[in-house]
Amino acid sequence: MSSSPAPDALLSPADIRELAAVLGVRPTKQRGQNFVIDANTVRRIVRTAQVRPDDVVVEVGPGLGSLTLALLEAADRVTAVEIDDVLAGALPATVAARMPERADRFALVHSDAMHVTELPGPAPTALVANLPYNVAVPVLLHMLATFPSIERTLVMVQAEVADRLAAPPGSKVYGVPSVKANWYAEVKRAGSIGRNVFWPAPNVDSGLVALVRRGEPVETTASRREVFAVVDAAFAQRRKTLRAALAGWAGSAPAAEAALVAAGVSPQARGESLTVEEFARIAEHRQRTDSAEGTDSAGNTANPENEESGQR
Repeated sequence: MSSSPAPDALLSPADIRELAAVLGVRPTKQRGQNFVIDANTVRRIVRTAQVRPDDVVVEVGPGLGSLTLALLEAADRVTAVEIDDVLAGALPATVAARMPERADRFALVHSDAMHVTELPGPAPTALVANLPYNVAVPVLLHMLATFPSIERTLVMVQAEVADRLAAPPGSKVYGVPSVKANWYAEVKRAGSIGRNVFWPAPNVDSGLVALVRRGEPVETTASRREVFAVVDAAFAQRRKTLRAALAGWAGSAPAAEAALVAAGVSPQARGESLTVEEFARIAEHRQRTDSAEGTDSAGNTANPENEESGQR
């Protein structure tokens, strides 16, 4: 590996404002942009993410490069995914100017993270990002689904979103993000971040969420798509019992009750009390029913070749 970067390689608040002025950049609400301007905070994120010297890190929404530079100090390689034209155009030059000895370890993908299906270089082992607040959950789930090589994730998101992602069954804020994140990983809160380390300062607090990919996937014969369909239906009307909430998914309330009973779940329970494994069991029963009738969960003729493996 190359020698260590200079101590002043990271961006200071003055550096960030100067760079933004040169580029004519103003953070936009439309893209949920809040740039981290505190070097201690980005180093803390890297430490909390437990980035190792052999890690290949993917970062989403690098902005002006505060966290990118800190990641390059610690990881083997960093690939940043940036949608903004100006920011994407400027970041490689920032890396080259402030960390020239590591520039060959950096790659930039100019794209919407929700549309990224492949990355240059070795497969990523870690995802570390200050995710734009307005798309944090879908981006996180897309990256975990698309890149199974990502073993560890640390994301900074709105505190309320962090609470939802890490919520256990039975919690008032347990919902769709909680279950779907748990399909892929063990999830926990990993700290809080104050508002004054951002430019502009957001109107909400931020939180860190750590995800460690499951050593063994959820054991089920149902596909992820089928399990997630049950999850979506269960929380679409979260005040209703599962018998009522899953009626549309199952075709009728009696059919929903039959699927629930077969899965060992009380028809009077609500979605917020179920684990991801219980949702998978419900999906399995529906799958068995449909298989027996030769149709898929949408009522179409089943085609096993198009089914996504539940082991992903």
